[in-house]
Amino acid sequence: MVNKKPKVAIVHDWLVGYAGGDRVVDCMHHIFPDAPIYTLVYDKDKMPAWFRDYDIRTTWVQKLPFATRLYKGMLPLMPRAFEALDLSEYDLVLSSCSSCSKGVITRPDAVHICYCHTPTRYVWDFYYTYRANANPLVRAVMPGQMLKLRQWDKCAADRVDYFIANSHYIARRIKKYYRRDSDVIYPCVHINESPFVPKEDFYLTVGRLTWYKRVDLAVAACTKLGRPLVVIGGGDEEAHLRAIAGPSVQFLGGGLTDEEVRGYYLRAKAFLFPGEEDFGITPVEAQSAGTPVLAFGRGGACETVEDGVTGLLFAEQTVDSFIDCIQQFETSGVSAGPEEIRDHSRRFSEERFERELRAYCARRLEDWAGELYACSHHTPPTED
Repeated sequence: MVNKKPKVAIVHDWLVGYAGGDRVVDCMHHIFPDAPIYTLVYDKDKMPAWFRDYDIRTTWVQKLPFATRLYKGMLPLMPRAFEALDLSEYDLVLSSCSSCSKGVITRPDAVHICYCHTPTRYVWDFYYTYRANANPLVRAVMPGQMLKLRQWDKCAADRVDYFIANSHYIARRIKKYYRRDSDVIYPCVHINESPFVPKEDFYLTVGRLTWYKRVDLAVAACTKLGRPLVVIGGGDEEAHLRAIAGPSVQFLGGGLTDEEVRGYYLRAKAFLFPGEEDFGITPVEAQSAGTPVLAFGRGGACETVEDGVTGLLFAEQTVDSFIDCIQQFETSGVSAGPEEIRDHSRRFSEERFERELRAYCARRLEDWAGELYACSHHTPPTED
């Protein structure tokens, strides 16, 4: 394997919107431009135009009615769909996984490296929260389905040769649920290199408006304090958030261009991040604009935000705790200026990610080839 160029495949859970995991896959493709991308379903209309030039191969789930919209409801079908992918021609399989893509089956002498965004949330530690927020029908069938999925998910993790975690937080969860060690390579974030502009008197939050993001805390805190808040993003929680928002909260929806969003990052006086995320790309995007981040002090934010320097962390996921954090920021600020905050964000750049992942894959291919050579030259013990 070390004497020839390895044949590489990339596997990803699904491609239905250009979020953090999809940006990671994009960078993987920059490293291995000849690699096809295998995925459960692909919605070309919701992905960047340049993805149409990539070799994207979907599972049989793509042919089901409304698959690109209802794919999450097809969770019980995902294990069979990924196991049906024939990857026997590839020397290196690089999976990008927060769900079931790590369950692909590879050749015995191939290397499978899983870039794990998280052990499947709704199967493990977030199961009870997801169940509590599900509709009555889903809540009724979840217990029976989840036992089978947990068993399969653990078996799927056992098929992986090497795990990469996207943060030390996720590395601990991989160890907890899969009993596997992992190496940490932080994911890629586009660094905003636009010139700095004067900060304006508003707070900002960006992302999908779904329950686990806890945008309700930001809306409630700014409403109670009467502070201007700009909310960028759409989702199933938007109606509820609008209902609890006061006149100081402005909703811009999810239709802004990347350039428009970067402009808001540059002008905001601080970025609000009340959720618990595996890594969290938006706080890094905010810091790359020189903007401090006020974040809940659990999950990936503890690794991307320097408390008191590039932002502030609050201890409890409550409105009152968030209000205290905002008031502390307005009284004391943070010690770093915009340029220092941007410099800090460069630890998570796309260039750094591609460099580290390329080196990691090369090293693991060499390690694996060495193990295969040792096995093939093993001399069995002779009987006395």
